[in-house]
Amino acid sequence: MKDMQAEPDFRRIDIDKVGVKDISYPIVVLDKANEFQHTIAMVNMYVDLPHQFKGTHMSRFVEILNEHRGEVTIKNFPDILCEMKSRFEAGTAHLEVDFPYFIEKAAPVSKLKGLMEYKCKYTGSLSDELDIQIEVRVPVSTLCPCSKEISERGAHNQRGEVKVAVRFDDFVWIEDIIETVERSASSPVYSLLKRVDEKFVTEQAYDNPKFVEDVVRDVAVNIGQMPEIKWFRVEVENWESIHNHSAYAYVEKHI
Repeated sequence: MKDMQAEPDFRRIDIDKVGVKDISYPIVVLDKANEFQHTIAMVNMYVDLPHQFKGTHMSRFVEILNEHRGEVTIKNFPDILCEMKSRFEAGTAHLEVDFPYFIEKAAPVSKLKGLMEYKCKYTGSLSDELDIQIEVRVPVSTLCPCSKEISERGAHNQRGEVKVAVRFDDFVWIEDIIETVERSASSPVYSLLKRVDEKFVTEQAYDNPKFVEDVVRDVAVNIGQMPEIKWFRVEVENWESIHNHSAYAYVEKHI
């Protein structure tokens, strides 16, 4: 059969990324408490395409993914990227894996347990060098220091989200990133709270007020002290409860 993708193209435009996006696929994630966790990911796979080729062979992406069925983990990212680069004869290969990660979390007083969901992402690129990142989104609660200072009866608080991306040596646990973020906020967020827990969390946040600037700096300090981290990016967004806008802060640092 005629291979249309291998036909020449005369527009002389290199394509930086071409491939498949939003493949729903089962993966295995290393779990600090239970060794492994099975979850469903959305997978994106891309390669570059030189200007002389008309198209890429999309089916090969899915073939490569299927060859690693049940073994799509952060530890074999380099193998998958290397296979993509080789199979497509590409200069650069990219792999993105978005997935929900669940941790059983006990309420602070009653100790009742519920599952907390954290949105995570593995990102890998391979050209002359390998680059792998882990990104974790952590919901938090913050209480406004200014509101507490000027008010006679309470202070406004809100949920927010801390998004941390890291490059690392060897390996880093998702749980360690989450724990580091949660202790940097006014209080953590829980899936299950009884009244005694709600009282505790409310008072904990009141005793630990933080601006968005405080949270991003505290996360940066604490993440920077993790020995396996060599680069990080921290974004914090507070969904303000008394405004119709969000508060935002950003820090990026090489270690």
